[in-house]
Amino acid sequence: MNQIKDLTCGNIFPQIIKLAIPIIATSFVQMAYNMTDMAWLGQIGSETVSAVGMALYLVWFGSSLLFITKIGVEVGISQSIGNKNIERAKSFAKNAFSLSFLISIAFALTVWIFAEPIISLFNINSEFVNNTALKYLRIIAIGMPFTYSNITMSGIYNGVGNTKTPFWINAFGLIINIILDPILIFGWGSIPSMGAEGAGIATVISQVIVFLVFVYFLHVKENPLHIKNYLGKIQKEFLTPILKVGGPVALQSASFAFFAMVLARVMNNIAEGNAIPFSVQSIGAQIEALSWMTASGFSTALGTFTGQNYGANQWIRIQKGFFITLGIAGFIGIISTLLFLFVGDHIFGLFINNNENEVVQMGIVYLIILSFSQVFMSIEITATGAFNGVGRAIPPAIVGIIGNILRIPFAFLFSYTLVDYLPEFQNWIKPESVSVTGVWWGITITSVLKGSILFLWFVALLYKHPENNTPLPFQRFWIRIIPNRLRQTSIIINPHENEEFKKRT
Repeated sequence: MNQIKDLTCGNIFPQIIKLAIPIIATSFVQMAYNMTDMAWLGQIGSETVSAVGMALYLVWFGSSLLFITKIGVEVGISQSIGNKNIERAKSFAKNAFSLSFLISIAFALTVWIFAEPIISLFNINSEFVNNTALKYLRIIAIGMPFTYSNITMSGIYNGVGNTKTPFWINAFGLIINIILDPILIFGWGSIPSMGAEGAGIATVISQVIVFLVFVYFLHVKENPLHIKNYLGKIQKEFLTPILKVGGPVALQSASFAFFAMVLARVMNNIAEGNAIPFSVQSIGAQIEALSWMTASGFSTALGTFTGQNYGANQWIRIQKGFFITLGIAGFIGIISTLLFLFVGDHIFGLFINNNENEVVQMGIVYLIILSFSQVFMSIEITATGAFNGVGRAIPPAIVGIIGNILRIPFAFLFSYTLVDYLPEFQNWIKPESVSVTGVWWGITITSVLKGSILFLWFVALLYKHPENNTPLPFQRFWIRIIPNRLRQTSIIINPHENEEFKKRT
């Protein structure tokens, strides 16, 4: 049991950092699979990148479904540990793993069978792009049961506070992928050049190996919860809380992926079948994931930290952990904004052949527009982790889904109605391409809205919770600047609130 970390006491800042860094590193490793593919395939051409980008939307959608078990098991285990109920933690792990395997197999079969009509939804005119995407997607579907089960096994480790082991296992798989990618994409010796199909095969092989290593560690070498068999009958007692916490998160993420696919279709219509804007968005999404994954790492750490302290009824630590993590995430957002604004050309140039100047130039514009949303995106992700930790996943789901839906009408609004008011970016793109940027402005504005609303919602939850008697940071500032007499006459309304005020101050 020494592998389980107690987060209900001790210094909060180092606990969050120690939890988050391996999670961030693991997220980067998982993201690096796609980025490595994009970097190598970008040397072949933007059409190949577009093809893989289309398929990756489906991979993203499937990953979203597995948030049901990943978030469900993280929160279930962490709250059980905080409540000193290890047997319940074991049951959450077993039920989540069994459920994840069933979901991943069902999704993989669906993708394999309906791959062709799914690809046609993107409305790309190039036959090469569509055929390449179809072949790549079907190869990736073979490895989906392993890839998505790996997500849940990482969640089991995160729930017990051991975030290092998932990193090392996933890093091992990435090394294998990095070695196999150029060999299978470009060919080597008697191995033929397979392009995008080679990238898919490399990913599947590495994910199968990661799955086998995870099984060995969880069952033989470490087994932090001392579980003999992770597969078994799913119990309603544990399925319900897993679905209650993980379901809204999965629904939010799946809707994000779904509306991103719809948005891609809208953008392709605006671009009249030109594949360049889609290539830009495919590459740009991978670049933006650098900040998104970093913030998500701290969000997951905050979820585990909050879950344990929620189980232990430590609301003061929940509040402090939230604001500490919010400060870290905000700093990440600021750094991302500066990088996207001032070195976007160098960043984007890493992922595409230098001969394709039009793609790079439009990519610079994409990063400039998205730079304005980075701080708010980081705030949104942090607040989501805090909500998940206290078992209230519905508010982030509501805000996230509505925000994602709004991106569709916003895309039409800016691209057609308000296009004359959009910056023209004359140094980088042609005048006829300005309308496409309306899609990206819609993404930025909705991110600002989502981050602001979720922050205020969680602050309201902290303020109103009866067991939290610590003033919020801005309350302390407000209390200091208001004269004592005015404070008592205008803020304190009745004796009951006076006592509550004294407790808070």
